Amino acid sequence: MTYSEENYLKIIYHLSLNQAKGITTNAIASQMESKPSSVTDMVQKLADKGLVVYKKYQGVSLTDEGRFTALMIVRKHRLWEVFLLEKLDFSWDEVHDVAEQLEHIKSDKLINKLEEFLDFPTEDPHGDPIPDRNGKIAKVDKKLLSEIAAGKKVICVGVKDSSSAFLQYLDKQQIALGSTIEVMSKEDFDMSLTLKLGDKQVTVSNKIAANLFVKTI
Repeated sequence: MTYSEENYLKIIYHLSLNQAKGITTNAIASQMESKPSSVTDMVQKLADKGLVVYKKYQGVSLTDEGRFTALMIVRKHRLWEVFLLEKLDFSWDEVHDVAEQLEHIKSDKLINKLEEFLDFPTEDPHGDPIPDRNGKIAKVDKKLLSEIAAGKKVICVGVKDSSSAFLQYLDKQQIALGSTIEVMSKEDFDMSLTLKLGDKQVTVSNKIAANLFVKTI
């Protein structure tokens, strides 16, 4: 498979997590920053390889083989993120772009050895579960901070937005995976939240809260 084909499979997989029906070529084009006509051509190639099912006006869906292939790409990406953070001292806002390149390495033996070397991590630096070598992926019980009512205590377990800008913002606010957060109040006007983090209070926008995954204590 080409790098481009792998990237398309990964995008289709991620889009399918939040959509039960077929994924539209327009949705894929938006994620890939490509023309719908180019997406249609690529989707047809993937269909010819038995990795997706594509029906005009019904969208694109992964076959079992396509889903497994996508999960193996995700697995490599997230293991490399852990390696970069834990062993090479990259920050969590730096690992994604480098892992995007490393995820295309073909050696299953290397990836399995990498997993063993890292002592079989179950989550990447952003809190996302790492598929095992059989394609099994654990479900994480989590909610968005924006859904939490005032007066509740939660623990940060992941981020929806893994962009460098967002992660750097969290660093400034000293919010990281494992941080205990108490929701002090929520504004009716704009749904912004006042949070207690340790011995300090901060106010965050609804947009920030809608990109932080937490679990209640």
